[in-house]
Amino acid sequence: MFNRRHFIMSTAAMFSPPIAGVAMAQEEAAARPPVSPKSQWPTWDARVTPQNYDPFTSNPWGFHPRFLPTLVEANANLRPGDIHVDAVARYLYHVRNDGTAMRYGVAIAVGNLYEPGTYTIRRKVRWPTWRPTDAMIERDPASFERFKDGVDGGPSNPLGSRALYLYVGNRDTYLRIHGTPSPRSIGGRASSGCVRMVMAHINGLYDQVATGSTAVLYPAEEAITARS
Repeated sequence: MFNRRHFIMSTAAMFSPPIAGVAMAQEEAAARPPVSPKSQWPTWDARVTPQNYDPFTSNPWGFHPRFLPTLVEANANLRPGDIHVDAVARYLYHVRNDGTAMRYGVAIAVGNLYEPGTYTIRRKVRWPTWRPTDAMIERDPASFERFKDGVDGGPSNPLGSRALYLYVGNRDTYLRIHGTPSPRSIGGRASSGCVRMVMAHINGLYDQVATGSTAVLYPAEEAITARS
């Protein structure tokens, strides 16, 4: 026959501590900073690079061929190493030392979230982690609230495989030139402020860009029309 003391001792042996302890452990795990294990980078690079990749011709994404990397002549007054973003044509140009520039297709921000200006590239990051800004969460909580604790690096991260961080002086603008897991957006207006590139393309650009370089983002079509 079981008495109360026997019952309490038996149940203590059969069951774990209160669920509150488990919930607390889960909260602590959820609150950890997002991570990007360096050991995974080569695997991820291979995953986002098409088989038999040729930057000038490979187009498994199916966008217009004009958005593929193209070598063009640069204007003589442009400084080698700098980046120029033509927001109307959706091109990014990286000026080279020999009077040429590599041109890439990009996507820019929707509506008035695109911010033309002159910026300094003060950071470069491989397989970055990401967190939406507070302004993004406030503007569109349905899309961004669930990411408030950050997103681990990887092929599905919104910043993709590489990111160039744009500053004004020492102030981080939270604008980036970065890879995207949505390559079909190239040529359009899709982001919340940043300039998007195909991951395979920005992987090739990344090592050519030095920190301290200038990135000039030119006005989009509606700004040009407004001044006409």
